[in-house]
Amino acid sequence: MTPAPRLLLAVPFVSTLDRFAMPPMMVSMAAQLGLPLSQVVHAIGAYVLAYGIMQPVWGMVSDRTGLVRTMRVALALGAVSTIASAFTGSALALALTRGLAGACFAAAIPGSLVYLGDTVPAQRRQREITNLMAGVAVGTAVASTAAGALVQYATWRVAFAATGLAALALAWALGRLPAPPRSRAHLGLLSPLAAVSRSRPALLVLALAFVEGGVLIGVLTLLPAAVEAAGVNAAVAGAVTAAYGIAVLAFSQLVGFLSRRVHAWRLIAYGAAAAVAACALVALSRSPAAALAGATLLGAAWAAMHSSLQTWATEVLPAARATVVSAFAGSLFLGSAVAAVVVAGLAEQHRYAQIFGWAAALAAPLGLFGALGRKRWIRPEGEPGR
Repeated sequence: MTPAPRLLLAVPFVSTLDRFAMPPMMVSMAAQLGLPLSQVVHAIGAYVLAYGIMQPVWGMVSDRTGLVRTMRVALALGAVSTIASAFTGSALALALTRGLAGACFAAAIPGSLVYLGDTVPAQRRQREITNLMAGVAVGTAVASTAAGALVQYATWRVAFAATGLAALALAWALGRLPAPPRSRAHLGLLSPLAAVSRSRPALLVLALAFVEGGVLIGVLTLLPAAVEAAGVNAAVAGAVTAAYGIAVLAFSQLVGFLSRRVHAWRLIAYGAAAAVAACALVALSRSPAAALAGATLLGAAWAAMHSSLQTWATEVLPAARATVVSAFAGSLFLGSAVAAVVVAGLAEQHRYAQIFGWAAALAAPLGLFGALGRKRWIRPEGEPGR
């Protein structure tokens, strides 16, 4: 691997640090700020909503102004917003600073995916995207473990300050990342969106991402609070949730190997089956052991299903790749934001069995339609669909 791709792995790592630090800290933040848990859940909802809405915007901006430049600016702005989150003292300030951070970090992971789409041949792309997910996996594990420990032994504010400083350092370091070819510079600002709206495969991928966000990200966001509600401290809840990141890292390597031998639609089906099992398990029990197994299964689901859908998103419309990939991530987090709003009241009442049961019920049709759709449509870059 050349130095440039290694540097690219740091982008999803830092972005994930910011995203996954908050769930293990929710209960403590609510207590220290004197807020109901539902208001802290809404702050997470503001983050993912802004993250989702800004995905297509950053995609269009990067098409016009350059991919690497866009990522650097967005990371720098996200760093400032995250550091500001460390100094909030009210529900409104928390929601505003987290929303701004989500809006800025929205450019990070989609930008990395577009970079691979522009520089890696289609035949190797899923393997490289799976490798990129290692940054997400490590970031998730580090954020979950460190945030839980900081809540237990220091303060949640340190986590935001540290993440912001890391994002500032990365924004500076990305100046060494070579810019990919500007193959989409001729497109008008709205032309890529029009192309997406006319593509049935693209619309299907976006719909699947929306449901996936509500299921996978929604469950993972609430898992630490659910474990704490079962009677354990934040450090244990964070460590249990960190199993998700470790599982993503391990299963990503397996999926990268299988992607050269197994049809992509089968990987989607396997991932959906793991998601159903994970959600059903934590619906039945939120004990640390059950949550550990559930987090591991969620990691397997993310590695198999999400990477396959993500790879599909890079292929459906090559001429508007940045817009499609950004819209994919936007749909993913919009689904998560909608889920946060819908279940915030249930989480306040500790009705986690009902929340996770709904997620299990949604995961089954997600896998069915995802697998059938992926099996039907071919790769527009010339290679038959797998």
